[in-house]
Amino acid sequence: MKKRQIVNIVNFLRGVEPRMERDLLTPLKEQIRLMQQHRLRGTFLLQYDALLDPAYTDLLRTLDPAQFEFGVWHEIVEPQAKACNIPWTGRFAWDWHCHCGFPVGYTKVQREQLVDVLFERFRTVFGYYPRVFGSWFFDSHTARYVCDRYEIDALCNCKEQFGTDGYTLWGGYYGQGYYPSRNNVFFPARREEHALPAPLFRMLGSDPVYQYDAGMDIRQRVTPSQKVFTLEPSYPDGGGADPRWVDWYMRENFNGECLSFGYAQAGQENSFGWDLMRDGILYQFPLFERLQNEGKITVEPLGETGRWYKNTFARTPASAIVAHTAYDDERKHSVWYSTDTYRINLYGDADGFRIRDLHLFGTEIPDPYENARCTENSATYETLPVFDGFRHSGNGTAAGGRLAFADGTPISCNAPSFQDHGEEAVLHYGAFSVTLRPRSLSVSSEKPFTLTYRYGKTDDHFPAVKRQDETVLTLSYNGTAYSLTAAEGRFVSPYCVRSENGRITLCF
Repeated sequence: MKKRQIVNIVNFLRGVEPRMERDLLTPLKEQIRLMQQHRLRGTFLLQYDALLDPAYTDLLRTLDPAQFEFGVWHEIVEPQAKACNIPWTGRFAWDWHCHCGFPVGYTKVQREQLVDVLFERFRTVFGYYPRVFGSWFFDSHTARYVCDRYEIDALCNCKEQFGTDGYTLWGGYYGQGYYPSRNNVFFPARREEHALPAPLFRMLGSDPVYQYDAGMDIRQRVTPSQKVFTLEPSYPDGGGADPRWVDWYMRENFNGECLSFGYAQAGQENSFGWDLMRDGILYQFPLFERLQNEGKITVEPLGETGRWYKNTFARTPASAIVAHTAYDDERKHSVWYSTDTYRINLYGDADGFRIRDLHLFGTEIPDPYENARCTENSATYETLPVFDGFRHSGNGTAAGGRLAFADGTPISCNAPSFQDHGEEAVLHYGAFSVTLRPRSLSVSSEKPFTLTYRYGKTDDHFPAVKRQDETVLTLSYNGTAYSLTAAEGRFVSPYCVRSENGRITLCF
C-alpha cells in the first residue's frame, strides 16, 4: 500500500523582533501570495502579540479557509503576561529565554491562564477556538490542559537539538509524529489510556544524515551547541535555501521507505525577514506544487494531518526515515526508526557502519517541570540514553555501536536495501542485516560477530551501569533504571554483546 507523503507548511507570526529592525509584515504577505500562486494549502500560527495587530489579523481574515488554516504559537510575550496580571521578567516584549518566554517558567495556574488568554484572544479575532497549537517546546501540564479543554487536533514542537537557541530536546521521537504521554509530553505513550488525544509532530524537516551531529568534532572535550541543517528556507549551504540540498531532501525523505507515513514541516517564522527566506521559498514552493501534481507528496494544513492521524492510528505507529545518500556524499547513509519504545539511528560512511544513536522511552518518567518552574535561560528535555553518537563522541572517538567478526575484523557495509514488513523494517547491508521491531532489534550475519559500544567521553548524558549478566544489562540515568535483554546473544561486558548462531537480538 502506498504510504502518504505529507508536507505541512507552517508559518508562524510574531508581533515584534527586538534583536533588530525588521519588516515583519512582508514575509506574511509574500508567503500568502506564493501559496496562492502555487495552490498550496497550509497553516499560520499566531503568537499573542500578532493577534493584537490588525495588520496581521485583518489580512488573514480575508483568506479562503479551505486553503489557509489558523492556529496559535505559544511563546509568552509581555502583553500576554500582563493580560494575566503576571509580572513580566523578560528583557524585551518577546524574550526567548526559557524562564520567561516559555510556559515552563510559570506556575501551573499561570500556565493555564496564559493559554486561556491566548485562546480567548484568538476566538475574539476569528470567532472560534484554534485547533492547532505549536511552540518550540512546551511542558506536559500545558499540553494536557490545551488538549483536554480545547480539543486540539494537532500539536507541533521543535526538532531534536542540543543547546540551539538555549534549549535542548534530545533523545525523542525523531521526525513524523506520535501520541505524547500525558505524564511526559516528550515521550510517546505506550498505552492508549495514557496518551494525549492529539498527535505531536516534530518540526523543521531535519537532514537525516547531518543534523544529528552537526558541529561535532571528534577531537572535542565539550559537547557543542548544534548547527542547523533543516528545510527552513533561511538556511543556505546544506539547508532549505540550497536547491541541491532541497532536491536531495525531498527525494530521500519522501522515497516511500517510511513504514507508516512520510512527513516534513516547511515554512518559516516572520522574524527571519523576507530577504533571508525569499530565495528558499521561491525555490521550494514551485517544487512542492510540481511534486504534489505528480502525486508524490500531499501539501496540507497541520490540523488536517492531525485529524487524519487520529482516524488512522489508535496508537503511535512505528516510523522510519531512510536516506541512501547524503546530499554531498554518496558513501554516507542513515536510517532512523522510531516506535513508542525507542528510537535508533543506523549510520554508515567511509569509516564503516555504526549504530549512531539508541535511546529508550519510559512513560513513567515525569516531566522535569511538572512540579517546578524553570528559573534559568535554558531548559532540557531528555530520554534514556544507551548509545549517543553526538554527546558521547570526543577525544578522538566517534561514538557508536560497531560490528566486528570474532577475530576483531570490522564488518564492512554496503548502502542498505530496505524491506517494509508493517511495523518491522529490515535493512540489508551486505555482510549483515538489521531487523527493527517495535520492541526489539536484531542483527544477523553468517559468521560469529560482536556488537561493541565505543565512546569517547562519559561526562555528558552517559548512563551508569547498575547490573550486567549474560542476558540483562540494566542502566540508570537521572535516577531512572532501564534494561536491555539479550534474547539472542550474550553480554560479555556492559557494552559488548557476542552473537549466538549468527544473531544478536536485544529487547527493550
